[in-house]
Amino acid sequence: MIAKCPGCGKAASLKDNPFRPFCSERCRLMDLGRWLDGAYGIAAAEEQQRDPEPDAASQEPKGRTE
Repeated sequence: MIAKCPGCGKAASLKDNPFRPFCSERCRLMDLGRWLDGAYGIAAAEEQQRDPEPDAASQEPKGRTE
């Protein structure tokens, strides 16, 4: 089976190709470098806004009440 190399766009064999889906080790390493440089990213779901927790300085001390 032949597929398009995601690195350079050339035809790349998927059968018996140790670098699949890339056509060569060069394209595979270039893609890895892009990931490491931060060129690619996976979008994260936005977190819902939570009420901020009060800081310890504004809270009354807990303890015995008389």
